[in-house]
Amino acid sequence: ATECLAALCLCNLSVHTAMPATRRSPARERPSPSPQRRRSGVAKSAAAAPKQAAPSKLSLVDHVLLPLLLMVTTPTFCHITAWLTAQPEPTLSTLAAAAAAGPAALAADVLASTMPDAKAAVLLTAFSGLALLIYAIPGPVKFGPISDRGARPAYADNAMWHCVLFPLVFVLGAAAGLYPLSVLYDHFGATVGLLNFGGLAFCALLYAKGLSRLGLRPSGPDAGSSGKGLLFDYYWGTELYPQLGGVDVKRFVNCRISMTYWMLAGVSFAAASHSRHGRLDPGLVLCAASQFVYLVKFFYWEIGYMRSIDIITDRAGFYETWGCLVWVPSIYTLHTRSMVQLPSGLSWPPPRARFSPG
Repeated sequence: ATECLAALCLCNLSVHTAMPATRRSPARERPSPSPQRRRSGVAKSAAAAPKQAAPSKLSLVDHVLLPLLLMVTTPTFCHITAWLTAQPEPTLSTLAAAAAAGPAALAADVLASTMPDAKAAVLLTAFSGLALLIYAIPGPVKFGPISDRGARPAYADNAMWHCVLFPLVFVLGAAAGLYPLSVLYDHFGATVGLLNFGGLAFCALLYAKGLSRLGLRPSGPDAGSSGKGLLFDYYWGTELYPQLGGVDVKRFVNCRISMTYWMLAGVSFAAASHSRHGRLDPGLVLCAASQFVYLVKFFYWEIGYMRSIDIITDRAGFYETWGCLVWVPSIYTLHTRSMVQLPSGLSWPPPRARFSPG
């Protein structure tokens, strides 16, 4: 069963109470302090005042090497796992054997199996288009916390409309014969390739937007360079709450694309397994069901997520935006995707017993 973690950010509120001013009688006025006492009081006040944190210096490891390592290895890993799970035996032994036979040949096979194509482009365009239509449904306005620079993001609370309508349209489209229900599995490799290359380019666009380049402007005051170099700015992001065409980039990418794909992937992979093996795999079906139930809960709580650290602290860069756009669909679905080629072999009672308590 899928193990998922959800983090809640608790905002600390400090209450300041002011004592009412009282008028002193002239007869009880205290004499002015001596210059020595006045200097002593100033010294005590300066000692009690909180010190401003010194700006952090550029670190070769933290701001260059580690971000570069992640930006090279994680896209590569996504491509390799997409290729591997399409093999008849999606195991580490298969990967090791292919690497031993020739790294260059393996790299060519991985790139060929994850090369973007027209069908993947149509799939992602339709996916994003439907998400945009539902995004426009009005709802009660909810607010995020006020940022350090005074921005307070507003959101239409329509996540449950998305949660109900998107899976319904997806299933009805398959029932109408527009595509097989296994469509996400059938085009997974090309989809990962398109998400990856497109995601890297999209992060470059967000980078330029946060720095007011290419004729673009930030959507709010929480933008600009971190002062730690181009590489880290691309990795971390240059804007906290970017919008494009009135669409909140973080909410749309993180929730309406990333989480929705994860939600429907299990359904599509279970259908792919059924079409290949002629029966439903109880382990895969109930694993997909647990993911689906978890993500229903996520959309119910979406406004809470928009007040979490992912949103109010992490900027929209490679770390946050590429991670949701590519890493989640590629890696969070790895176990259910592997089970298409490697069925669990379970009967219904054992996985049902595990699923029920969850």
